[in-house]
Amino acid sequence: MHSGDILDLDITDVAHGGVFVARHEGRVVFVPDAIPGERVRVRLTDVGKASFWRAEALEVRDASPHRRPHVWRQADIDVPPEQRPGGADFGHMELSHQRALKLEVVRDALTRIGRLEGVPATIEAASPARGADGEVVAEERADGTRWRTRVSLHVGADGEVGPFAARSHRVISVEDHPLATAAIERAALSRGGGAPGRIDLVQPADGSVRAIVRSDPTGPVRGRRRPPARPTDPRAAHDVVEERVGGRPFRVDAGGFWQVHRLAAATLTGAVTDALRSLPGGIDGDAAHLDLYGGVGLLAAAVGDVVGPGMRITSVESDARATEHAGENLAEWVGARAETARVDRFLKGALETASSAERERLSRGVVVLDPPRAGAGREVVDAVCGIRPAGVVYVACDPVALARDLAVFAGHGYAVHGDVRAIDLFPHSHHVEAVVALTR
Repeated sequence: MHSGDILDLDITDVAHGGVFVARHEGRVVFVPDAIPGERVRVRLTDVGKASFWRAEALEVRDASPHRRPHVWRQADIDVPPEQRPGGADFGHMELSHQRALKLEVVRDALTRIGRLEGVPATIEAASPARGADGEVVAEERADGTRWRTRVSLHVGADGEVGPFAARSHRVISVEDHPLATAAIERAALSRGGGAPGRIDLVQPADGSVRAIVRSDPTGPVRGRRRPPARPTDPRAAHDVVEERVGGRPFRVDAGGFWQVHRLAAATLTGAVTDALRSLPGGIDGDAAHLDLYGGVGLLAAAVGDVVGPGMRITSVESDARATEHAGENLAEWVGARAETARVDRFLKGALETASSAERERLSRGVVVLDPPRAGAGREVVDAVCGIRPAGVVYVACDPVALARDLAVFAGHGYAVHGDVRAIDLFPHSHHVEAVVALTR
């Protein structure tokens, strides 16, 4: 077989990464835009590997009962594959079935990658956001749209502005952005022209959309990675905006990290709070706690709400601007401090220089960690376990990375406490968050 050949294949399963599994003469073929149980016509796109091939879906020959018109019309199956925008790779099926498949991916990762048999996992939608008085101020839409408060557009060499086509770096124009908030969509559709690069659109709690224009990086490429696109106006990226969770304000740079889903920060705060409160014996109010990959202090504040005003916590984050904001956002707790450091280096220093009293206090505390998509990794997990905290709360945005890290925790004697709680913070995409508590 060759790239470009056409096949009719039966889709049997879902795989991590927004693709689905078929087989041809015993070889796995990964196919996007399909649903398990369907028969689809595909075009092979990559036959260079002995273990698996890749293909693109051209036509549904026998449709699943869970198939629906794509939530993003231009990504539907009747559009040529090269013209389908990326970012909504589950948008062709009903929302409940998307969540069932995401849960299947999480459970498969736990058992196949983590070797964690019998660990229960659940999935849920984003929780409503509440104000300081407890009243609901925002809820998830029933159709799973209009949740993105941050969108990145790209400017091609010809000046065309839009998203990348799925699984490519080719800019295409689109007529709408159904996953974005209405204000973000209006701003996105009004953009036109400019030098090659990227445009980040950000809508914080005040409702006003900011645009951060980033230039296309030039110069030598190291390995396969280009240097990150830099803002053409650093002042726009460093414009300080305010987000709110449960009535509490959080200062963050417009170009800094904040959760994309408009309900995500409140949902994760609630899930982490639940996990902390579930730990056997509660949380020692006199212990020392750690918030790793802490950003602007969102989850450290969740620890503070459980522990109380006497909380001692160190929030560790490599981005100096985020750390500066974390110090401000956590000012109500006199025992909170924010430190700019790489997590692995911070933990190495803590293990080497902490006094016996400091290590004893850390061992009675909890560690909250929210690593990037690649996960914390063995070195960081080994170091966390070297501190021997009473409990760990892990927030994950990739189920495979989570499973790998949980396997390392298990090797140190830390077991999952309760369920792995998957949360669908990215409806119509394959992405899923998860929150899990661990105890010695």
